Amino acid sequence: MTDYKDFTKKLSRKNFIKTSGKVVGVALGASILNAFPVNEASATSNSLQYPFTLGIASGDPLPDGVVLWTRLAPDPLNGGGMSSNPFPVQWEVSVDPDFKKTVQRGTEVSKPSLGHSVHVEVNGLQPATWYYYRFKAGPEISPVGRTKTAPAIGQTVDKFTFAYASCQYWKTGYFTAYQHMAKDDLDLVIHLGDYIYEGRHDSSGVRPFDKDFPEIYTIEDYRNRYALYKLDSDLQAAHANMPWLVTLDDHEIDNNWADEVPQDPHKQSKEDFLKRRAIALQAYYEHMPLRRSSFPDGIDMQLYRRLSFGNLVEFNVLDTRQYRDDQANGDGWDSPNEESMDPNRTLLGDEQERWLLNGLAASSAKWKVLAQQVFFARRDYGFGPDAEHYSMDAWDGYPAARQRILDFIKRKNISNPVVLTGDVHSSWANEIRANFNDPESENVGVEFVGTSISSGGDGSDVRSNTAEILAENPHIKFFNNQRGYVRCTLTQDKWQTDYQVVPYVSKPGAPIVTRASFVVEDGKPALIKIFDNADVPV
Repeated sequence: MTDYKDFTKKLSRKNFIKTSGKVVGVALGASILNAFPVNEASATSNSLQYPFTLGIASGDPLPDGVVLWTRLAPDPLNGGGMSSNPFPVQWEVSVDPDFKKTVQRGTEVSKPSLGHSVHVEVNGLQPATWYYYRFKAGPEISPVGRTKTAPAIGQTVDKFTFAYASCQYWKTGYFTAYQHMAKDDLDLVIHLGDYIYEGRHDSSGVRPFDKDFPEIYTIEDYRNRYALYKLDSDLQAAHANMPWLVTLDDHEIDNNWADEVPQDPHKQSKEDFLKRRAIALQAYYEHMPLRRSSFPDGIDMQLYRRLSFGNLVEFNVLDTRQYRDDQANGDGWDSPNEESMDPNRTLLGDEQERWLLNGLAASSAKWKVLAQQVFFARRDYGFGPDAEHYSMDAWDGYPAARQRILDFIKRKNISNPVVLTGDVHSSWANEIRANFNDPESENVGVEFVGTSISSGGDGSDVRSNTAEILAENPHIKFFNNQRGYVRCTLTQDKWQTDYQVVPYVSKPGAPIVTRASFVVEDGKPALIKIFDNADVPV
């Protein structure tokens, strides 16, 4: 039987090597201990065990700055292992990985009330520039991270490459896709939710572990769950190599929750759910590279926000959980019903919906992105002329809310809207019709749905009913049921999406291939398939 302490120690040391006064980051080179200026309070804490077991990260890049993140956790799976006192953490930013040209440094205090997490909002940096960063706590130094600021507002940008991912279930598979993502040439990573899963994690999964984790409810439960996931070395490498833009979905709190309603009100009262929601939002903030503007206020957390990258692309990061009406007639699949067809139903909430529409109308970016969680295009699983069957948790369960957005895009002649989606553990490429009730309706945008990192297990290239799904939904041009991530390369003339998939996640070390690639030309909201691996001879 594996000793629990030995397992924790093994996991927590996968991303660094401690040797004679230095910590070597696996991906990015050495961090020399005496390069930091001495801080008396920190320097006297020589008894601190290595605290950077959960890695480092950066996020929300602006033209002049970025958020740097870490959390001190010498005993990560047992609440973190830090004392109940604040602890000083030094940070440093340089234009070179050896920190010979440091441009900024400072000290942030990790607070026990926030799990000894650290969020440094660095300002005064140059736009569109790669930087390196690291932390120091006591005598210990973190691995080196790499991050990049956004281009200047309105700056002409010829090319921008990013990847997005979602749905990483630790129990059902290895996060191998992140190993490949970390080596990809990317300016940004977007995570669309389900960073953790809240349910019971037991030894029946594919990852060897002899300890069961029950479903999580307390702040320590949530911290330990994030720690388990963040101990993954592939996830740490992807965080360390480029800035991230994050938003949550449902499993960070409770499956298929909707505003103040849990998935199963019969098992969890509203009062208990709201306590859980507040705890879960705090834990999410503690473990993500988010700005102070996203600091949770009880059950509320400001997650929808807008980031621009020169004149090329603007990301509208959406929150499809906190403000939605409850799912119609349950959260499963159903035919259109009186509740789902209510014209007043909302998925985004009135305020966020207005914010989105106003932003789309005012944007001067070439590509206008909705980075969000649940399937946007119509997806009918009712096969036959008179059968309709839709997911009540997706936009199909809120068709009037979707139509308001589509009508606005058409009326205002919004160019190049692109929807990015996670949640469904499979890859799809969709053309967005101005009116899905009219088979002759014109396209007004496109949607790229990314598969999961590991949720759903190994998967398969197709399902038994793939042909029926595509025939029933002619606006859907592609489907794949393997795990992986999506890479997007943007220029002023076109958008290219590459679906990157791995053949298995039930064991580590899977290779990655491009399963299919699509292009969207500027001003032409239609999908052009330029590569399909299914057509390549084996």
